[in-house]
Amino acid sequence: MQRVADWQIKNFKELYSNRKQPHHPLDWTNAALYVGMVKWAAMADDDAYYEWLKNIGEENEWQLYKRKYHADDHAVGQMYIELFRKYGDEKMIAPLKEQFNFIMYHPSLSSLEWETPYHQDRWNWCDALFMSPPVWAKLYKETGEKKYLDFMVAEFKASTDFLFDKDENLYYRDERYFSQLDNGTKIFWSRGNGWVFAGLTNIMNELDPQSEGYKYFLDIYTKMAEKILKIQTPEGHWAMSLLGQDFYPTPETSGSSFYVYGLAWGINHGILDKATYEPAVKKGWNAMVGHVTKDGMLGYVQPIGAAPGKAWPDKTEVYGTGAFLSAGSEVYKLYGGE
Repeated sequence: MQRVADWQIKNFKELYSNRKQPHHPLDWTNAALYVGMVKWAAMADDDAYYEWLKNIGEENEWQLYKRKYHADDHAVGQMYIELFRKYGDEKMIAPLKEQFNFIMYHPSLSSLEWETPYHQDRWNWCDALFMSPPVWAKLYKETGEKKYLDFMVAEFKASTDFLFDKDENLYYRDERYFSQLDNGTKIFWSRGNGWVFAGLTNIMNELDPQSEGYKYFLDIYTKMAEKILKIQTPEGHWAMSLLGQDFYPTPETSGSSFYVYGLAWGINHGILDKATYEPAVKKGWNAMVGHVTKDGMLGYVQPIGAAPGKAWPDKTEVYGTGAFLSAGSEVYKLYGGE
């Protein structure tokens, strides 16, 4: 984990997957990195990682990214709240609170259908369920104000009713994939479902396990976990099209790392049976580590997309590193780390 974290910080603004310029520091890609980096910072014996993250917040005046309603541009708020928890400085979450209050009192009236105007002002693509809902959950936990939780749960339910396939216990990426087939299989994108599975984990971390909201998320989580266990490849990763292993043999480390993270978390919290799920976590983690170069670059991260595609051993992305660090934080606990 340290090798991967150090490599990523050193290469933070480099171009590793056919991009023309670096991602903006507040972009969702980097926000997903910060989610994992904060978990690593809490484990490391060195506050330099926290300082690196804090510097990003300070340079950007603790603002969210540019679109007021878009879930991707809320994701950096997860890091801000974690830093607030460490440093206790209200300015770290003041712009976030102001923006979320505005959204609550001026909720988007857009449909979740893909072709409607302003459709991404609501969570109508499954990646969004990692990006924004955990921020609402964290804000609820920090303020004790239930309005944040109630808004988030209502929107999450709307998205799930729209995107969740009850036969497969997996999420479609968005409406465009409802009736598409790929080599005769339904299209359930690995990283897309990884976003959801990790997002559920990050939400439940903030809630009282006895609460109604927690039980709602737990129900989805356990259904997904059971399915995820069944479709792991013999090599330990998950196919880019989850039901199409035969057609997507290339490893992919971003979605797979999120599954390792979520499954290890479930064992650590006594939700998933260790005897049943631990072998999958072990195989998955070892597969992920096998794609880290000696310098610390995590390879086989699928570039930005919305569907199954290609990945290469020499291509990486910041969000893949974030997923890997999240996975490591729970795998470490699973095998006795403090």
